[in-house]
Amino acid sequence: MSYKQIKWMILLIPTFTVGIWEYIRHQFLMPYLSMDAGNWLTPVIVYLVSVTLLSRLFRMLEGARAALEQERAAKAALEARDQLARELHDGISQSLFLLSVKTDKAGRSLAGSGHEHEIQEIQKTVHEVNTYVRQAIAQLRYVPSSTAAPEIISLHAQVEVLVKETVPGAQIHWDLSGVTFTAKEQVELLACIREGLLNVRKHAQATRVQIHAEGNPIAWFIYIQDNGNGLSGDPLHLKDRYGLRITKERAAEMGWSFTLDSRPGHTRMTIGKEHA
Repeated sequence: MSYKQIKWMILLIPTFTVGIWEYIRHQFLMPYLSMDAGNWLTPVIVYLVSVTLLSRLFRMLEGARAALEQERAAKAALEARDQLARELHDGISQSLFLLSVKTDKAGRSLAGSGHEHEIQEIQKTVHEVNTYVRQAIAQLRYVPSSTAAPEIISLHAQVEVLVKETVPGAQIHWDLSGVTFTAKEQVELLACIREGLLNVRKHAQATRVQIHAEGNPIAWFIYIQDNGNGLSGDPLHLKDRYGLRITKERAAEMGWSFTLDSRPGHTRMTIGKEHA
């Protein structure tokens, strides 16, 4: 039953109920029912109809309204995501492409001048940032098969898409019973997971990668583990590991814990939260 039909039913049922009752009362019950008794029975009958039939219609109306509002919110959110993706593509992505072309030109013009290493570092950084932006655009333009709002799309489903784009062979074990994340929390967690996966793909040379999530509303943890060559020294202070430092800062801003344990054959990045 549509939203409009429910409203009309709520309006018409009491009217027809009173009309039918008054007709039966005056045509058939006048010899048996006094005027005062009939007047008292009228509101009682309307009340009983309201409690039984109209209450059910009101619940249906509330459900239809909630579904309509959810659909509108989903449409607005998807439009906002698409707009943001277009702005990223038309602004930052094209600027990065232009910067990449200029760094290539500068590298050719400075060949043999002793600055090749610096130019290569700049080119590498531009390429990495361009990769991040393109992945963010792809994530924003990802439209799930359901019509749910992006905030309601499970984090698990979004992580699966992210894994296919970065480390397709990674294993996922997801057991976050009853844990819900806000839209902002999902964005921040996906950014942290993306950085961990990209770090594995670029540096670890791993043959086995695992993403493990477990917990409940009281405490939860998500970690990325690989059997790669590990990181020497303090990975959060290496010159070419700025992404890990940003991830740690991002987690701290959200009130999450961040740990990184790395040695040859075993590296684990863990993000979690324990509610007080």
